[in-house]
Amino acid sequence: MPGESAPSDLTPREADIKARGLILVLKSYHDELDALVARAYGWPADLSDEQLLENLVALNAERVAEEARGQVRWLRPDYQIPRFGTATQKAERGGLELVAPEAQGKPAFPVGEVQRTRAISILAGAAGPLSAAEIAARFRQGRKIERDVALTLRAFVRYGDVVSPDGGRSFQLRRAA
Repeated sequence: MPGESAPSDLTPREADIKARGLILVLKSYHDELDALVARAYGWPADLSDEQLLENLVALNAERVAEEARGQVRWLRPDYQIPRFGTATQKAERGGLELVAPEAQGKPAFPVGEVQRTRAISILAGAAGPLSAAEIAARFRQGRKIERDVALTLRAFVRYGDVVSPDGGRSFQLRRAA
C-alpha cells in the first residue's frame, strides 16, 4: 500500500510498482478466495499444495465415476445441456419426463393430457424423426391413439419444443443450435 516501507530485497522501482499496483491488496483477496474455495469443498484452509493436489485428483476420480454412471454435474446447465447434453438431459431440461420402458409389453398411452406430453418425450431417444403412427405403435393401443399422438405432437410444434421437418408427417425434438 502507498506509504508502506518496502522490504530491503526490492529495488526502489520494484517497491514503487508494488505500492502502486496494490499487490498486498490483491494478495489479500487471493488468500480470502482460497479460504472460501477450501470451505466450499469442505477442506481445511491450510492444506499444503501437495494435499490440495491429492484432494483435487480424488475429487476428479469421483466425478469420472459419476459421469460413467450417467450423472453429470453441470456448472452452467442452461448453456451446457443444449450443446453437450444427452437427448434425455435435453428433454428433462425442457420439462419433459421420459417414460420408462415397461419390463413386459408395451405401455398404455396415458389418458391425461399432461401425462400424454410426457409420453411423447420418447422423441428424445429417437435417432431421427418419428411419425405419429410410429410413436403410437410403441403403445399398447397402437393405431387407436394415433390421432391423439398427432394432436399432442402438433401442440409441441406450436410451443417450439418439437419440429416437423416434413410438414407434419414426422416429428423430432428441436435440437439446440
